[in-house]
Formats: sequence, C-alpha cells, structure tokens
Amino acid sequence: MALCLGQVFSKDKTFRPRKRFEPGTQRFELYKKAQASLKSGLDLRKVVQLPEGENINDWIAVHVVDFFNRINLIYGTVSEFCTERSCPIMSGGQRYEYRWQDGDLYKKPTKLPALKYMNLLMDWIEALINDEDTFPTRVGVPFPKNFQQVCKKILTRLFRVFVHVYIHHFDSICNMGAEAHINTCYKHYYYFISEFSFIDHSELEPLKAMTERICN
Repeated sequence: MALCLGQVFSKDKTFRPRKRFEPGTQRFELYKKAQASLKSGLDLRKVVQLPEGENINDWIAVHVVDFFNRINLIYGTVSEFCTERSCPIMSGGQRYEYRWQDGDLYKKPTKLPALKYMNLLMDWIEALINDEDTFPTRVGVPFPKNFQQVCKKILTRLFRVFVHVYIHHFDSICNMGAEAHINTCYKHYYYFISEFSFIDHSELEPLKAMTERICN
C-alpha cells in the first residue's frame, strides 16, 4: 500500500525547522495557490508557470522556500545513514565531488563529509531566506537587484542534495517506500528550474539519465 507523505517523512526527522509563510500575506496566498495546483493533479510543467498578473520574484520566493522545506525533509529522512564513515566526501558517485565555500569560514572550496556539507548548506540557506534584505516579507519592500542570482545559487546547491540522496541513499529511500514521493518532488523542482533557466546544464549532468527517464 502506498504511504502518504506524512507517514513517509515524519516531522521528527526534519533536518531543519520549516520556514513558513505568514497567513494573510501575498506570499502565503501564492503558496496556497501553488499547493492547490500540486494537489489537483495538473501537469507539473504547468503548475510551475507564473500565474497571470503575479510578481515573478514573489513566485520564485515561494518556490525556493518550499523546495528548501521539502528537500530538507528528504535529507532529514536519510541523514541517519549519511555518516562520516559512509559518506566521507560530499559527492555524487565517483565522478562528482562538491566542495564547500562560503567566503566566511571556508574561503576556499573545501572537501567535507556529506553530513557536514549538508549542515553548512542548510544553515546558509536558512540565513538567506530569513534575511529581510534578501527575502523581504513586508508589503512594499522591493526585492534586491541580485535576488534571482541568489535564488539560482540556492537552487543549484539544493540540486546537489538530490544528487547525493539519489546516488548514495536511494536504497534507503526505497526501503521506506518513499521513492514515488521523492520522484514527484524532484520532477516539480526540475520543471521549475527549467521554466526559469535557474541551473546550468553542466550542474544537471549527475542525474541526466534519471531525469530523462522520469521527467520527459
């Protein structure tokens, strides 16, 4: 029997606290609209398209925060299997290795265990989406000029979580009965980044074969 998302991903396994949208705000209404479209069974390619009359940066912000929440939950589910011994390098198989650089504690690209990389990544994204200068929530406050570039970097790094989970922890995902849910989340994410050209094709190479199989 297929499990519902709440059964597969328990809240106590969330890797980070969920970022929520404030009720009554425009972004909360956009979030509800996006969620309703997802639940309606519409083609995911159409679900990600900007609704007529809506602000593109608001639409992007809603999706970036939602993907952060969902991918955070996915990784939280497998994080107990992602140890320094099992995953001493943040990678996607033998061909792809990801090094951390934040310009602060890690000024140069640094090789790290996957779990450490994920901790730093989620801290970094959480700080950005809670920063009013980067993700403004007050009515009338404009988005910064570099907002879409910041979102591109966030989404590019979140893609690496999919890479690591699919390549190194997919057996655990299948054992939990969560494969279909993660595939749906990935498809939603992939159609969104494709709709707005957010990730360079070279970054997508590690999951190219799988993407062609489930997203076309």
